[in-house]
Amino acid sequence: MVDLPSTPSFRLDGKKAFVTGGSSGIGLGCAVALAEVGAHVVIAARGKERLDEAVAAINAKGMSAEAVVLDVSDIAAMRKVVADHGPFDVLVNCAGIGRHSKALDTTEEDFDFVAEVNWKAAHFVSGAVAKGMIDNGIRGSIIHISSQMGHVGGIDRSVYCGSKHAVEGMVKSMAIEWGEYGLRVNTVCPTFIRTPLTEVTFNDPEKIAWVMSKIKLGRVGMVEDIMGAVAYLATDASSLVTGTSILVDGGWTAG
Repeated sequence: MVDLPSTPSFRLDGKKAFVTGGSSGIGLGCAVALAEVGAHVVIAARGKERLDEAVAAINAKGMSAEAVVLDVSDIAAMRKVVADHGPFDVLVNCAGIGRHSKALDTTEEDFDFVAEVNWKAAHFVSGAVAKGMIDNGIRGSIIHISSQMGHVGGIDRSVYCGSKHAVEGMVKSMAIEWGEYGLRVNTVCPTFIRTPLTEVTFNDPEKIAWVMSKIKLGRVGMVEDIMGAVAYLATDASSLVTGTSILVDGGWTAG
């Protein structure tokens, strides 16, 4: 008799997840992906109306979610939300911003704003959630929505690329530090994904020509392309995966 192995669980029943930047676009896709596999999802975003609509739509489908209005770059407020609603089994940090300009035209204000949201907030929300996991003996998963631009350079994106390269390095260090507690820390790195926030790029013929010349599969990304990667990293299916990236980039960085 052959002793067959069993595929690890792709479920999160009885687990609690925290998704930042989850009221629309990629963040909403991440929240839905986790709710679909059984997690109760606490979704944080700055805009109350859109956040409430997103949570209502998830709950109407028989899944489980709640809303928290939060600017994740407000570190004190973020820590209070994590303390009040945690501990969490999963964090998906999708809060992020881009202010693109040529390197010589970058203002100090834009640099600080992008770094504060994309890197500083990512660092401290990781720490707040990780502390709850460690204190409660939770072998959890921390996932950051980074970017293919955390692995390559991009036109007019010196600050954005710098912030995402910083996240990639941060994740590797955190994975090393927290591995002894059973915490896993990874990133998902999308290519250009069609969302309301990216329509400016998609409406620019020169920019979309550049994008399409780089994506080997010949199409831009959809939110749905990110959801499977997030569900995988959140569940026991990826229990030996930490300190690395899943590039959902249509082959951009391969070239």
